[in-house]
Amino acid sequence: MSAGQDGLLARLQRKRLSVKTRRRAAHKGGRRSGRPGQSLEFSDFRAYQPGDDIRLIDWNLYGRTGKHYIKRFLDEQEIHVAIFLDASPSMRTIDTKWRMAKEIAAALSYIVLMGEDRLSFIPASSSAEGKITRKGTVYAKSVYKSILATDGMAKAGTFTENALREGLKSTQTAIVISDGLENPGEFDTLFRKLALSKIEVKFIQILSGEELFPSEAGDLRLIDSETGTAVDVTMRESIIKMYQRRLKAHNASLEQLCSKYGFSYLAVSDRDDFHEFIFQKCTAKKVLE
Repeated sequence: MSAGQDGLLARLQRKRLSVKTRRRAAHKGGRRSGRPGQSLEFSDFRAYQPGDDIRLIDWNLYGRTGKHYIKRFLDEQEIHVAIFLDASPSMRTIDTKWRMAKEIAAALSYIVLMGEDRLSFIPASSSAEGKITRKGTVYAKSVYKSILATDGMAKAGTFTENALREGLKSTQTAIVISDGLENPGEFDTLFRKLALSKIEVKFIQILSGEELFPSEAGDLRLIDSETGTAVDVTMRESIIKMYQRRLKAHNASLEQLCSKYGFSYLAVSDRDDFHEFIFQKCTAKKVLE
């Protein structure tokens, strides 16, 4: 691992996924659940009751009050985070967009594992061998490198179709990384399922600079990377402006869907600075803290 990557991981280690979800997991982790437990984080005192562990009695307080009180501590529990990476052809056709998407997924996965939460990394629309389920800081670096090396071998079905097939048992938070270039109705179906499962969702839409600001002009043959369908067009300024208006409306509909279900929405381009996106924008949008 290069010195630059080591420096990045050191910065990522100081971040944590920001979640509002009520902790439901029964396993120990690194997050305070807000209820009494067995961590070393002191909460408060309560009167001793028969059956309580006498080792928790505060004898200094007994010396001052003549009454038995026990210390209560905040329970530390994990949350289960699922990171869905869109690995469909439209994501992988443009190298810079695919690389940016993998870097974001790898960084967020590293943060999840370093926070002692449980991770399920799911490259939807790719081979099942790309899935990763881990918990513990010991796996953080290896998972980070594995995600960067994801090849995204395609299989039948769109991103949303494959994501819908995934089991969501025990998942409390989902991060969805996609270009969003499917019918908004398909995302509505996926988002509805996540919302009904009471899963807190953070949707990150990534597009290439060329998709946002086409520079080609003249007679072109455009090929749909998902279906292989070819269309001959003459790219004029008026055509480009019409395309950009439609793309803006499409992206706005995805943002509105996120608002409808109470999800977070972040947009990023492969021309954006990765560090600024992770350490500033994700913090400002309360994806990280």
